Amino acid sequence: MGGGVVKARSLVFDLFGDYLRYQGGEVRLRDLIALMGCFGVAETSVRVVATRLRGEGWLESRRDGRATTYRLTEDAWRLLDVGRERIFDRAAGPWDGQWHMVIYSVPEADRAVRDQLRKKLSWLGFGQLAPSVWISPHDRLARVEEDLTERDPVRLDVFHSRSRGAEADRELAARAWDLEALNRGYAEWLERYQARLDSYQAGALAGRDALVERMRLVHDYRLFPFRDPDLPPELLPGDWLGRAAHEVFLRAHDLLRAPAEAHVDALLGGSPDPGPVAAPVAENARRK
Repeated sequence: MGGGVVKARSLVFDLFGDYLRYQGGEVRLRDLIALMGCFGVAETSVRVVATRLRGEGWLESRRDGRATTYRLTEDAWRLLDVGRERIFDRAAGPWDGQWHMVIYSVPEADRAVRDQLRKKLSWLGFGQLAPSVWISPHDRLARVEEDLTERDPVRLDVFHSRSRGAEADRELAARAWDLEALNRGYAEWLERYQARLDSYQAGALAGRDALVERMRLVHDYRLFPFRDPDLPPELLPGDWLGRAAHEVFLRAHDLLRAPAEAHVDALLGGSPDPGPVAAPVAENARRK
């Protein structure tokens, strides 16, 4: 699939997020096998992944005669929706100049808990300013605390604060996040995908090709929200490419929607694949 290897379990979530949620939110095993086959995933691998995801609490199943039907659990939908929010949405409105800080303490014996906390903080857009000190310009402290239970050996102190001014704010951002490396990544991504917009607009891709290309687009782009804290413009370098990349991503995702969905409909027995067509560009036609 181009930009990197996509794991079969990730494909299951992606198919639910972009397609199956609009098909009743469930899928028969035989249809899931057909969909995953578009990406070169063998039937045996699909069966193994589905069984493991069910065992881990991400999928639930029922029997309809001889057929098995899968759907995501509530926890899986919640995780998927939070992830899609980070991929598709960007913070709007002016920044109030306030930083939100987390200072944590975890016993040395509970390194796994500490690692999970760090991943959670990073996913929510916090940056590490110092050991055990993380900051964000967005107030997501409540979401950090939501994921902690009384059993977790974590002491969490949270603060809202301001720096000495704009220059100090930019210095804090540069210390907490590697913005230069992130910007280089955006430049490489834009070089790869911006040139493809015309062909997407012209409907050059259809059927399996459109489905695979759209999935590759999401796979290649979603690595950025794990690293990009979505900082306010005041904290970003003047040559920042993050917003431009986001607009190209939304445009490409929209342009590939119709042919990709047509192929999914055909595989699921809803309608025949119409072949190459120009994807609609109306804003209200886009589904995340």
